[in-house]
Amino acid sequence: MTHRPILRIPGITELPPSGAGMRIGLFGGSFNPVHEGHRLVAEQTLQKLQLDALWILVTPGNPLKNHQDLAPLADRVAATRAMMDHPRIRVTGFEAAHGFTYSWQTIMFLKKTMRDRHFVWIMGADNLVNFHRWERWQDIAAMLPIAVYVRPGSSRRAPASLAATALAKYRVDETDAGRLAMHDAPAWTYLHGLTSSLSSSAIRARRRGKQTI
Repeated sequence: MTHRPILRIPGITELPPSGAGMRIGLFGGSFNPVHEGHRLVAEQTLQKLQLDALWILVTPGNPLKNHQDLAPLADRVAATRAMMDHPRIRVTGFEAAHGFTYSWQTIMFLKKTMRDRHFVWIMGADNLVNFHRWERWQDIAAMLPIAVYVRPGSSRRAPASLAATALAKYRVDETDAGRLAMHDAPAWTYLHGLTSSLSSSAIRARRRGKQTI
């Protein structure tokens, strides 16, 4: 099992408070930087999935991405908290405190330590396109329900992706999304709603261009 070095930062790497029976969405990412598109996904899924809370999991770093321009964890958590100004949305960098590298490690930990919560994994449609490249992606699908939110440029590719095809028989109609948290896994749904064309990689590229100039 691959682990990163343990990193504990007071006020940054603690888990949000929660209670038994709560429906909690898990929305992970580097958020490097956070932007309006992330806020839209968080608020839309919170509503459409009828969640009690949504946890933004700011990762130490995505194993599939280049970390050259990765801002410090505490800075990314603070910026994401400022963007996600909602009483039911909490932002944490707790994965760093456990040295987790992959999403399946995070999910397994939460499922084992909080058996009386109902978790839903949230990802953008662009991530569904590459979901089959994630470490132990089939195990992730087997551990908890998944909500996929539409993203510009991925609306056609995502439903026809390798992972979507493999999990086709477990797809839940969008009209039943409000009950997804209570479904036994595997179960997933594809959500439509407000979108933004912003992307973290494009924002970083623009910043590099200005610095060069």
